[in-house]
This record gives sequence, C-alpha cells and structure tokens, in this order.
Amino acid sequence: MNVTMHVGEQDAYLLELIDSKSHRERKSRSSVMLSIFEEYFEKGKCVGEILLDLGVITHAELSQAVATQRRTFPEKLLGEILISEQGVDHQDVQRALNIQRRFRNSEA
Repeated sequence: MNVTMHVGEQDAYLLELIDSKSHRERKSRSSVMLSIFEEYFEKGKCVGEILLDLGVITHAELSQAVATQRRTFPEKLLGEILISEQGVDHQDVQRALNIQRRFRNSEA
C-alpha cells in the first residue's frame, strides 16, 4: 500500500518527532505512523469493535454474536462465539486481541 502525505512547514516538527521515535524503536517512519493511527483509532475498544474496524465482521454479525452470548453462552468469550457461530477466522480474532492487549498493557 502506498500513501502520500502532504505536510506543510508548520507540521515539520511532527515528522521530526516521528523520525526520532522510529530511530529509537528501530522501525520505519511508516510503521511508526501506522502504530500511532492504530492507537488513536483502536485504544479502549472491545474485540468486536476492533473486528468491525478490520472489516472482518458486520454490525449484524456482531449484534447476533452478542445476543447469542447473552442468551445462550454468557460464560463464553465473544471471540469464541464469533469463530463457532459466524465462521470468523481464529487468526482474525487473535489479531484483534493482540491490538486490544497492546493498548491495555500501555494503560497499566
């Protein structure tokens, strides 16, 4: 994926901060920028919301899974229900959990 950004002189300091962070973390500028975007958009969200953002499930599928959880399997994790009832791939649920965990750990 290619992304083009047009940055004015007044925003140059942001690129300097990103470059500094990328150097410290030994990551590319684009990797650092994407991690910042991910944190901004995904921090504090539930697994179902993250899966929605990833385009893995629809709002209807999430609503159905939540209703199934409340009605039939209150002890079962939503990710497990999405895998078994909606056919969601285990790797997609794991990715959402990793995103969620990354931001929960940073808050502690």
